[in-house]
Amino acid sequence: MTAPDWRTAGVRVVPADALDTNTPQTPGMNRAAAITHSRTGSQRLWAGTVTIHPGARTGAHHHGELESVIYVVRGVARMRWGADLEFTAEGGPGSFIFVPPFVPHQEINALDDEPLECVLTRSGQEPIVVNLDIEGVPDPQRVPWIDPGHPAG
Repeated sequence: MTAPDWRTAGVRVVPADALDTNTPQTPGMNRAAAITHSRTGSQRLWAGTVTIHPGARTGAHHHGELESVIYVVRGVARMRWGADLEFTAEGGPGSFIFVPPFVPHQEINALDDEPLECVLTRSGQEPIVVNLDIEGVPDPQRVPWIDPGHPAG
């Protein structure tokens, strides 16, 4: 059995200035791809960055069957989700946000004076972005994080 050519089949480092902005976009945000099958050979993951300008919000959308994880690098992310965007929660630098498949959601930069910068990872290679026409309820319900494995007691 021949050993793999680790030089070409091993670790890939994608420099910050080499991200690909030719990705499906949602109004109010800029996505840039780093890890994709065509760029790195990834089979099951997609990863990139997303920037939302100060005070901006995306349009409502979902990503089909894909799971998404958003890691907040800078700023404060306010997420709204649900059939009428009736739920909300916020996360600052160091927070992880999980978005299950098919969940209608909207990302909002909660700050008016700095961009919201995040790293985004998805469970598949397909660039699924389904933009939705949802206005949302005027006063969404805040949903606090409760760790199901370690609930306060």
